Amino acid sequence: MKIVAYHRVSTARQGSSGLGLEAQTKAINDFATARNATITGTFTEVESGKNNDRPELQKALHLAKVTGATLVIAKLDRLSRNAAFLLTLRDSGVKFIAADMPDANELTVGIMALVAQQEREAISKRTSEALAAAKARGTKLGNPNGAAALRRAGKGNTAGVKAIKRAADDHAKDLAPVIESIRAEGVESLGGIASILNERGMLTPRGGQWHKSSVKNLLSRLNQLSF
Repeated sequence: MKIVAYHRVSTARQGSSGLGLEAQTKAINDFATARNATITGTFTEVESGKNNDRPELQKALHLAKVTGATLVIAKLDRLSRNAAFLLTLRDSGVKFIAADMPDANELTVGIMALVAQQEREAISKRTSEALAAAKARGTKLGNPNGAAALRRAGKGNTAGVKAIKRAADDHAKDLAPVIESIRAEGVESLGGIASILNERGMLTPRGGQWHKSSVKNLLSRLNQLSF
């Protein structure tokens, strides 16, 4: 049995560091060993899950087609919300196997693609509505210079702390429906939530990128707030 391995990581940092890539490589290598298969090619896509341009996938599919190999991916469920990927896979005419779902077939993938497209549209709508509500209240999401502005205004430390806390509370409330939609997708880990927030362009209260620690602080603040 000949196989072509395809991996996907969502950021350049993950691609260069091997974060996420190592686990995918191990899953595919374990599959190859169990099936006594030969890996004829390996392709790694570094891109966002919402990016439909996948040149490495096209290369992997082409090699599999011309060599009669089977395309193997580590986790179909990790990509199951990306309609473009699923439809490309379904329509390629190439045999494929997902290490985490070895019984998946063209019908399975087609159904996943329809669900993925519907959910992506629903997420986009919920996010737009949340941001529109915040804008209507006059809230500015992610003010990186809030603390500095207070210091320049010469306000006392007590007033400054209260103002910063109030801004953080408002920011948390604005993001509450976004967090709810992410959790509705089954994403509960701090890292997973941070990754999706960054992909959707959401900013922290200081206008930066989300990390596990900032997501933990956000969830803690939401638990303390009464809506």
